Amino acid sequence: MADERLDPVRLPIRSLADVVSARRRGLDMALVLGFQLPDATKIAVVISELGRNIILYAKEGNMTLIAHTGQKKGFKVIVQDKGPGIENLDLVLAGGYTTSKGMGMGVSGSKRIMDEFEIQTIVGAGTTITTTKWLRSFNLSI
Repeated sequence: MADERLDPVRLPIRSLADVVSARRRGLDMALVLGFQLPDATKIAVVISELGRNIILYAKEGNMTLIAHTGQKKGFKVIVQDKGPGIENLDLVLAGGYTTSKGMGMGVSGSKRIMDEFEIQTIVGAGTTITTTKWLRSFNLSI
């Protein structure tokens, strides 16, 4: 029987409270999927960072959380908005560039944390970011 806590979920992001809820949901999903707490926490950080960017720049959007439960297990986060898009994408991905007076590490930091990262942005039309963290299994027997 499949664990319904691993069912894909699409969440509206319209406030910081929505971001907090998405972070909690993602952390729980990652732990149920089998991620150890440090990696599950990294996923939760990415959810927070990308969700916060939706609020700051687009005011609202959606976040989809997907647990890959097949032979290769992983956790995918998709964020979508119809905001202003990212004008200086190369600078944003390099890190340290921000228009919000933050540290400029949200998108670039998320890219470093996750195993796969794709961003599609159109100035004036919005941004979609798809990112995945794969579950690694380690054989600790000697």
